[in-house]
Amino acid sequence: MSKAQPAVKEPNFIVRFYRETVGELRKVVWPTWSEARNLTIIVLLVIVSGSIFLGFFDWLFSESFKFLLSLVPR
Repeated sequence: MSKAQPAVKEPNFIVRFYRETVGELRKVVWPTWSEARNLTIIVLLVIVSGSIFLGFFDWLFSESFKFLLSLVPR
């Protein structure tokens, strides 16, 4: 007769979550400092140009409404 294998106990949720997280982080390819710097500069340029673009149209519509409202008799 062979001995019965002991039941393998499943780790609880927190332990399993931690092990899976560490395993996934080992697969990550982290950017180099120069790649991170270049991507940060691109993001900042996009944010600044988008802000200028939206600010221009905000100003344009604001002035247009001021002009239209000045034409309405009081």
